[in-house]
Amino acid sequence: MSIAGGYFKAVEAAAELRMECVQIFTKNNNQWKAKPLSEEDVSLFREAVARTGIRMPCAHDSYLINLASPDETLWTRSLDAFVVELERAEALGLAGVVMHPGSCVGACEEDGIARVVKGLGNALEKTQSFAVEIWIEATAGQGSSLGHRFEHLRAILDGLERNPRVGVCVDSCHLFAAGYPLSEPADYASTMRQFDEVVGLDRIRAFHLNDSKRELGSRVDRHEHIGKGHLGREAFRNILNDNRFSGIPMYLETPKGVVNGRSLDAQNMATLRRLAGRAAKSSHNRKSR
Repeated sequence: MSIAGGYFKAVEAAAELRMECVQIFTKNNNQWKAKPLSEEDVSLFREAVARTGIRMPCAHDSYLINLASPDETLWTRSLDAFVVELERAEALGLAGVVMHPGSCVGACEEDGIARVVKGLGNALEKTQSFAVEIWIEATAGQGSSLGHRFEHLRAILDGLERNPRVGVCVDSCHLFAAGYPLSEPADYASTMRQFDEVVGLDRIRAFHLNDSKRELGSRVDRHEHIGKGHLGREAFRNILNDNRFSGIPMYLETPKGVVNGRSLDAQNMATLRRLAGRAAKSSHNRKSR
């Protein structure tokens, strides 16, 4: 949700749509620098969370950060920026910071993964007293991006010795674009079985719910409204009705806007609630930025 007008505004907007959690950017996601959080920013946000009952608020880090980069200057700048992201999230009382592993840009995947492990290890060491977690997002695999194979995620987690502050954020669009089917019940079961065997379902800390504008295995990250893309509604029915994920927050990242006086977020939430078999506020249905 947008933080325009104040961080607390995102919480209030999510609550108005009867969402149960919210994802924000704690700064401009396309800039390195950020205005420091004020005491008022923090207090108003935390008060709004307590007042509305929104749970598991999280942030997504800047898209500029690339901890897989072989460029030492960019890697160091990315590490410093990611630590700042964790500091801001901790101040706001967020549950986690979603991050893309990054792109190895000319280097091999093994070297890129090693750089990510080194970066995250340093970030964890610099924030040892923090409660906020790091949620590594499974990616679509565009270009030289890491994270589109379950083996990438496992290698990073193993490299960090399965640190309890590090988990995984599963994006439905990304999984599908990376070549993991989710729509047919048998395919969904197979994909989740593979994830469990390679990574471990216990490492899932969050879901991003997005349909895909592109086909299975396209490795193109383009989000679509729920049920309007190549994933279709059944993929979300499978996820929402999987009792193993009943306590996991699920954040919506579909395109924004208003049609016929109604927000597209509200329309997507209504679709998800129907797929979850509930007309009222669902414990499975969540919100995003």
